[in-house]
Amino acid sequence: MTDTRQTSDLFKPVQIGAIQLKNRIAMAPLTRSRAQAGDIPSELAPEYYAQRSGAGLIIAEATQISPQGKGYAFTPGIYNDAQVAGWKKVTDAVHAKGSRIFLQLWHVGRISHPELQPDGALPVAPSAIKPEGNAFTETGFKPFVTPRALELSELPGIVEQYRTAAQLAIRAGFDGVEIHAANGYLLDQFLRDKTNQRNDAYGGSIENRARLLLEVVQAVTSVIPSERVGIRLSPTSPANDIADSNPQALFSYVVEQLNAYKLVYLHVVEGATGGPREVAGGFDLQVLRNLFKGIYIANNGYDLDLAAKARSSNLADLVAFGRPWIANPDLVERLQKGAELANFNPDTLYGGGAKGYTDYPALHAG
Repeated sequence: MTDTRQTSDLFKPVQIGAIQLKNRIAMAPLTRSRAQAGDIPSELAPEYYAQRSGAGLIIAEATQISPQGKGYAFTPGIYNDAQVAGWKKVTDAVHAKGSRIFLQLWHVGRISHPELQPDGALPVAPSAIKPEGNAFTETGFKPFVTPRALELSELPGIVEQYRTAAQLAIRAGFDGVEIHAANGYLLDQFLRDKTNQRNDAYGGSIENRARLLLEVVQAVTSVIPSERVGIRLSPTSPANDIADSNPQALFSYVVEQLNAYKLVYLHVVEGATGGPREVAGGFDLQVLRNLFKGIYIANNGYDLDLAAKARSSNLADLVAFGRPWIANPDLVERLQKGAELANFNPDTLYGGGAKGYTDYPALHAG
């Protein structure tokens, strides 16, 4: 382990697009469900993110681009001035500690519940197909419902929501944005043939199913320099009851098309989100790594040894850690020193206040 820490460039600065990072370790987006009324970031959020600013890049928690985009209780938004003001406190706190922070732009699609939707409306999706599982509402877990299929006339409005959210994120002081096209949410639902059974220009062929995602990328990069825009994909994850009959062909096409927009990074969940890293069905993630012309961020189940091997073998440019950040606010320092990592309390992951959020101690606390 000592050799790994001494020889790996994980802890050395790197340039991504217009931005200098102090190391190659990212903090992956982590939903913590602690937003205030009005989907405004928690008053504790600036402290929480500042504590974790040892990361070269922080990708803030998934943030809904509209009230319709919400799928979990107490998650923050980025669609009005009050939310911008709340996020500005976060970005100021992170920048004061010398780190960089992107905001993940999120529309959950069918992974929601009428209790979370404006006026108790049905969640929306490419097709009216009910997902398996339960939604986290303010009154507890409720079974998912059958969503409403989006009308063709509604899609330009959703693209505009992404465009506006990107502009608001920059106003809030973020260094860039990450388009969330992973984990079975709306853009992923349009990509996959299990969830997209449309017979219009947004369904059927791979080219059609990728159309909405590429329109969103076009919209976001029309208002923010592409060197400040990343994207997240999860090609083989079954998260939120998602699947596709030919993911290698689908995601190879998507990544090839993304190159035209010169995005700064591709952030890939390798394997099952929050689960096994094994990739089923012979899918080759390195095909995507080799196709993409920008920075490749690897994610899912990494420890220091695996991350160092990914760098030494040039399998990734940056490595994102997720859950280890929850109980280890000084994760980079702990990795660098070979210190033991603390375990998080599963009972305080979602909702609540400081307990299990800002009260995990650093190595040298007290």
